[in-house]
Amino acid sequence: MARSSIWANRDFGRLWAAGTTSIFGSLVTRYALPFAAIAVANAGPIQIAVLRALELIGVLVVGLVAGAWVDRLRRRPMMIVADLGRAVLLGSIPVAALAGVLGLGQLYAVAFLAAILSTFFDAADRAFLPTIVERDELIAANSALTASASAAEFSAFGIGGILVQLFTAPIAIAVDALSFVASAVLLGSIHRPEPPSPPVEAREPVLREIREGIGLVLASPVLRALTGATAAAHLLWGVFGTSYILFATSVVGLGPAALGVIAGVGGASSLVGALVAGRATRRFGLGPSLIGGMVLFTIGNALIPLAPSGALLIGAACLILQQFVADGGYTVFDIAQVSLRQSIVDDRLMGRVTSTVNVATGLVQLAGTIAGGLIAAAFGLRTGLLVGLIGGVVATGFLWFSPVRALRGGMPLPIDRALLPGDELPVTE
Repeated sequence: MARSSIWANRDFGRLWAAGTTSIFGSLVTRYALPFAAIAVANAGPIQIAVLRALELIGVLVVGLVAGAWVDRLRRRPMMIVADLGRAVLLGSIPVAALAGVLGLGQLYAVAFLAAILSTFFDAADRAFLPTIVERDELIAANSALTASASAAEFSAFGIGGILVQLFTAPIAIAVDALSFVASAVLLGSIHRPEPPSPPVEAREPVLREIREGIGLVLASPVLRALTGATAAAHLLWGVFGTSYILFATSVVGLGPAALGVIAGVGGASSLVGALVAGRATRRFGLGPSLIGGMVLFTIGNALIPLAPSGALLIGAACLILQQFVADGGYTVFDIAQVSLRQSIVDDRLMGRVTSTVNVATGLVQLAGTIAGGLIAAAFGLRTGLLVGLIGGVVATGFLWFSPVRALRGGMPLPIDRALLPGDELPVTE
């Protein structure tokens, strides 16, 4: 992260600033949107599950197509359009609230449409970074981006909780709308030219291009293991997303401001994870770092359902420890797996590979969200959280029983070109 070549790169600095600004606002909305649903319609587990499910359905509806178009077009203009579109959508929530017409239907629609735009943005963003930095700088660049995102999380959740408590959730969401505008302006100031897009006459049909991206992920044991582990972790998130806020407020007895402060601990932990990710991969190797990060993620999340009811301090301590252990562990895993994919996949396949991973994780998270809502409604919030831990165990298994475990050394890997369909990644003991 401290490498001068990264920070001497002005275009990377602009990309970093745009990402940090956007993430800050997005985290405020992630925290505030369920509270808006609770305030508007007294939402319970099922309504919160629908809200989260619509976000995931938006990813699934356009995910694979988005990847194909990202590989066809220039990435930066696509990111700018997505930012401005999300600003308009989220800005409609505080406007409707001030007019007294905000309803649960609008919240559902905004969550769904914003997720579609985020799908295009995320696919373009992952593919755009390798055009800004060199391959051996990907760990440092992703660590820097994650570190600032973690700092944003540390402040955004705490500020979000205070904004929700003082000014209501819709007003807090206005912060997100403004952050997307700022992100679009910063992205517009990047000057480095992108590689030329494939000429129209060289393009394959969209469905064939989508199959090519899926085929590369399925054919590579390394990409397959990384995708399976990421998807299984999202299963845990899907289940936990329907129950966490309700569990923390109704069972443990915490308020919005306290929850925001606790979530901020996760941001601090993620910041630590981002700072040590590069050192961890160099000292222990990519494989052990990926597995170790996922083990910490699973152990940390196991602390949430252990939080007792009626014992506020002990319950809060369990939630704080979860943020500290799980968030840092997952950050190490995420930086390593994203950098590994960006390093080994050809530039004009990166959008499709990223979207394949996003769609796979979205499907699994959607299943977890639906199952989590039903289980919580039928058997209780604590039971739903316990079931969700299966995701972390499965994710660790994907990594352990794959060539990923044998990957030693940090970045860059000893390969002389990007991974193409039909190739396999060499494993270094």
